[in-house]
Amino acid sequence: MKPILIFLSVLISATVSAQQIQRNILSTKYPAAAFKEKLLPAKDWKPYPKTPDEWAKAVPDTILTLLVKAGEKALQKEMTQTSASLLLEYVRSGDRERYQKVSYDRRNNLTDMVLAESIENKGRFTEAIMNYTWAICEETYWGVPAHLGVQKAKNGLPDAEDPTVDLFAAETAGVLALTDYFTGEKLDKISPLIRKRIYHETNQKIFEPLKQAQRYNYLSKTNLVNNWNPWIVSNIVLADLLLEKDETKRAQNAYTYAAFMDSYLNSLGDDGGCDEGPSYWFAAGACVYDALQLLHSASGGQIDIYDDPLIRNMAAYIYKTHIANDYFVNFADADPKLKPDGLMLFNFGEAIKDTQLMAFGQWAFGKYPNAISNNGFHRMRKVNNLLSLKRINKEKYEFKPVKEAWLKDIQVLTASASNGFYLATHAGHNAESHNHNDVGDFILYYNGEPVIIDAGRGNYTARTFSAQRYELWFTQSEYHNLPIINGYGQVAGRKYEASGVSAVTNDKEDILLMDIAPSYHAEAGVRSWKRQVKLNKVKNQVEIADNYELKQAPKSLQQVFMTVCDTDLSVPGKITLKTPKNQSVNLTYDARRWDVSSDLPSTEGMEYNSFKTKWDNRPVKRIILTAKKPGMKDKHGFVLAE
Repeated sequence: MKPILIFLSVLISATVSAQQIQRNILSTKYPAAAFKEKLLPAKDWKPYPKTPDEWAKAVPDTILTLLVKAGEKALQKEMTQTSASLLLEYVRSGDRERYQKVSYDRRNNLTDMVLAESIENKGRFTEAIMNYTWAICEETYWGVPAHLGVQKAKNGLPDAEDPTVDLFAAETAGVLALTDYFTGEKLDKISPLIRKRIYHETNQKIFEPLKQAQRYNYLSKTNLVNNWNPWIVSNIVLADLLLEKDETKRAQNAYTYAAFMDSYLNSLGDDGGCDEGPSYWFAAGACVYDALQLLHSASGGQIDIYDDPLIRNMAAYIYKTHIANDYFVNFADADPKLKPDGLMLFNFGEAIKDTQLMAFGQWAFGKYPNAISNNGFHRMRKVNNLLSLKRINKEKYEFKPVKEAWLKDIQVLTASASNGFYLATHAGHNAESHNHNDVGDFILYYNGEPVIIDAGRGNYTARTFSAQRYELWFTQSEYHNLPIINGYGQVAGRKYEASGVSAVTNDKEDILLMDIAPSYHAEAGVRSWKRQVKLNKVKNQVEIADNYELKQAPKSLQQVFMTVCDTDLSVPGKITLKTPKNQSVNLTYDARRWDVSSDLPSTEGMEYNSFKTKWDNRPVKRIILTAKKPGMKDKHGFVLAE
């Protein structure tokens, strides 16, 4: 068990050998004394409506009706029960989803009833709110079993004497803080011990454990951190600002937590790119906004870093990686499809005065109006979103998709052509957060449909973040659009990276150049593998050119292309890829040099269940070109065109 937990702690904290850029934007501009001076007293801070009249003025009646109905639906449900057996499933079978569902359902049902009671004010939800609140307070651990690695005990059950803070413990603190804010006075009428219990448990499970910041990789001041940092910080800032009654402690905590988030901002390159991908951006960059919005509101606008270029670049990342509709660039563990939260995007754009982001938010809200939060989490974001419904469409902004973007620090290039081709490619290294071994990979979409894909991640289990991670096919370079050399793929680790990386972007072409040889296993025997991925905007085609030198003539050499298209391999030198809407793209290769075959990666086993449905129920297929007489030193190329 111990090696797995060590591996997990390294993986989720991003790249341990890389260092932060010590900008410290928040804590430098606003030291502890500034927080004490600028924060409004808790009694004067009213961030959300609390009475039916206030709700009616802030949110459309139709939405309020839906929120009350959601509360009624939650009220009718039997409260889900936790157990030691459910907790132990993670170490016994590797399953993490059954316990998580119970935990998440409790918090989502409570949130729905709290909002309904605040909107309606009839008292019919209060008893259930009390029961849910008490039951959650009774839980030994507010997080999930997969995240117990920080604790000293390693047997799968949480140690009540060693409380630690993970994503969902922080989320729970946020939910209980909202419960206290919206319905605390009604709970007091039942018993003053309920709100007292909320604070006691939050203090014991969150505020006190966080004083040992050195225990948590996501709070590192030197090594890179990932989405865990802003996701947790946004929730603990909310809990502190709403629950802490000692104003001195409240201000000190808010400063401390803001300084925690500096570690995430310090982990970004100047381009603000998110190496975890767009779906994780909604739990990373978007959570930075959640925290900044809370601090801005709680200080009457006096704590404000919205004009910092890094914040603006971090926000712009999300529309720079949008392909079409609900498709986004999905390197690493990011999902290919997500319905973007348009209200949050609009609010973020408004805060930083980025009309492109505001326009993207308007577009997303029009397309996906129900995407008002992210997978049921970030509950304070859901509440904040409600308050922007009346103003999101007051003024029209036109969203213009980004034609090309070069994110230098994470080495991602995106580009589009006039015929509807959209190319994304990247260099990077194989120790990125939520890493796949995929240096040199690329994807191609045609008029919004996937042609050449990154298959994405499978279901999270115990193996996903363990020493067995790279036994899963979707993490391996052999299942990305990359060469397999002497039977070997790429290796995980910070030193396995691209070298000589550069990009060219102009009206005629967008090119990423790199040497991917350093990312391969030593046994592959690669001296150099210079890869050029080009979107030729004159010919409207994608061109892959490889120029390599090996230590000796290889026993085998293959090139992989991943797709969900129907494929026709019958014509030598041409592979026809047909999308669901019957668009055709031809992949041409030199039939004198390559044999072609295909296979279907496994969808059996709990790590692979999502691949049955992830790509609109279309199976992921691997096309394999096998060199007939590979040389020690050679050049070859492939073209994708209409």
